[in-house]
Amino acid sequence: MTTTLTKPTSERTPLAPTRHISLAQTVTQSLTMAYRGLLKLKHNPEQLTDVVLLPVIFTLMFSYIFGGAVAGDVKSYLPMIIPGILVQTVITGSVVTGTQLREDMDKGVFDRFKSLPIARIAPLAGALMADVIRYAIASVVTFTTGFAMGYRPEGGAVGLLGAVLLVMICAWSISWIFALFGVVMNKAASVQGISMMVLFPLTFLSNAFVNVETMPGWLQAFVKINPVSHLVTAVRELANNGHFGVDVLWSLLGAVVIVAVIAPITVKAYMRKA
Repeated sequence: MTTTLTKPTSERTPLAPTRHISLAQTVTQSLTMAYRGLLKLKHNPEQLTDVVLLPVIFTLMFSYIFGGAVAGDVKSYLPMIIPGILVQTVITGSVVTGTQLREDMDKGVFDRFKSLPIARIAPLAGALMADVIRYAIASVVTFTTGFAMGYRPEGGAVGLLGAVLLVMICAWSISWIFALFGVVMNKAASVQGISMMVLFPLTFLSNAFVNVETMPGWLQAFVKINPVSHLVTAVRELANNGHFGVDVLWSLLGAVVIVAVIAPITVKAYMRKA
């Protein structure tokens, strides 16, 4: 009879302890994931089409179609339309956060991340950070197109920089909403479709392209409480006059509220699947 010897429980080799990842390591790993996102843009530059071509197309199209009717001529219309195009382009570009997140999850990329000794939140945080570069590119392209058409903002460099930073902060906060869509929905196409259904009414039913006074009374009531209208007004005041008004504060407050409410929900939903 063969006797099998086993080690006492106290002498068995213990399992490897779970590795503790510090805050500094989490930040470093998130930056690495952000760099990964930038490399994806480098190898697939067509992903920048929406932030490079759309600002040019929309600026030319809206300026030459509505410029004469709204402001009398194209040049007089630019101080109104350029901030509106900037807000529309950057906010619409934030949808990419959710669609690319969903695509990575569908392709099993995040399953591979699970096997790495990294913070589970790093891939999500990195994706959100990488998209800030997209917002910056869209801002530069929009203002460059406006300058080429004769746009001369009186807010100076400080006003322009403030306008760009404000739009980037608000777009980054909104990207948390689309990141949540990317986590909870099953297909990237669904994320994009639902996101556009939300964004199009908010951007077009705002003061981005025409004066509110020209709209019916019932529509004016919606436009005046539309958060996009507050952001457009804030960007106009900063870029055109260098004025830091109450709409800037409302926009920043809205960004803080979105992040405070949506970010924890997004992280919780993401951690369940990651």
